[in-house]
Amino acid sequence: MTAIAEAAERFLSHSRIAVTGVSRNPAGHGSNSVFQRLGERGYDAVPINPNADEIGGVTAYPDLKSVPGVVEAVVIGTAPDRALATVKEAVELGIGEVWMHRAFDDGSVDDEAVAYGREHGVTVIDGGCPLMFGPTADGFHKLFMCPFLKMSGKVPREV
Repeated sequence: MTAIAEAAERFLSHSRIAVTGVSRNPAGHGSNSVFQRLGERGYDAVPINPNADEIGGVTAYPDLKSVPGVVEAVVIGTAPDRALATVKEAVELGIGEVWMHRAFDDGSVDDEAVAYGREHGVTVIDGGCPLMFGPTADGFHKLFMCPFLKMSGKVPREV
């Protein structure tokens, strides 16, 4: 097992990160916050939404396999029942890092998807948010959300 801080650092060391569940209507969508912050911090953030051609002026793709070039890591921000399909697609494409976003409820975490990814050599961070760690963090996420969600079990201590 790897400590969450180390896994987050490795995840955020990638430059091209796809984000699933990015909405055309960004209010209240965690995926949109992650997508936007990644872009602001210099990442090549790729929005995944089967119902949009572009989001925030960036070309959107219906799925991971439609993205030209290499995707190095994926943030899953969809409903948990879609996580397994995304993890299977990541495995098929050789993407070795997946982060399933979760805050107060189940978020995007699906136990079957977590197990499938790990069985196939993928590092799966099953909870929390990339905005709590490293170069994407802000004070609110890092100092309030992360400790609170760790105490509540929504951020794993190890992956």
